[in-house]
Amino acid sequence: MEKLYEGKAKVIYPGPEAGDDPLSGQSPSGPVHPRVVRVYFKDDATAFNGQKRAQIAGKGVVNNQVSAALFRYLEAHGIPTHFVRQLSEREMLVKQVQIVPLEVIVRNRTAGSFARRYGVEEGRVLPYPLVEFSLKNDALGDPLIYDDAVLALGLVNGSELARIKELALKVNALLKAYFAQRNLELVDFKLEFGRLLHSAAPADERGAIVLADEISPDTMRLWEMGTGEKMDKDRFRRDLGGVEEAYQEVLRRVQAEPSA
Repeated sequence: MEKLYEGKAKVIYPGPEAGDDPLSGQSPSGPVHPRVVRVYFKDDATAFNGQKRAQIAGKGVVNNQVSAALFRYLEAHGIPTHFVRQLSEREMLVKQVQIVPLEVIVRNRTAGSFARRYGVEEGRVLPYPLVEFSLKNDALGDPLIYDDAVLALGLVNGSELARIKELALKVNALLKAYFAQRNLELVDFKLEFGRLLHSAAPADERGAIVLADEISPDTMRLWEMGTGEKMDKDRFRRDLGGVEEAYQEVLRRVQAEPSA
């Protein structure tokens, strides 16, 4: 199948033909439904803006299934996402969006680049969840960007920026509770948002901001409660070993019943 796009961790393929899927094409009653595309999750792993590369066996399977479970959970709690359904171990069907060129980082503790940037120890609990933005631009190294610059460059408008912040903080609260039930602490994570290209909603809602991309051990820091053991991509970044095992354990806990 012809690729629409290939990134570092995923490949995007065209979705079903019109008539093959209820979310593609023109409905008999007239409104245009969202376009849909297939997302294939690869085992390729990168870190430090692509400077470190490897393959993590089974990573694509884990990231697809964890993302699907978390998208379903967030949708059930009022967060609009691009997710439609899981197609296979490695593929999901999603609504096509125009990705907002921002990485949205939510931090609950000091870790990673934040700790290095400000010269503080890892693990300090922040007094409140902190939202940061990075410009999505590999050539520039995804630099941090402040709110006024986001608006001045026309990346989003003021209402879209406020909506993105609102959704990011709601996602944080929901995921913190979700992982706490699974004996994992959500330290920080990266989100991406997009504008729906087509919508079955009224015309004035087309282009609505929705959560997109993925939510997986690739995009989160998850620490074992009580020990602080890293259960995420930091095991790859820092050569800690046990990367495949950590990813599989996160998937196991996501698929298991939460503890009381």
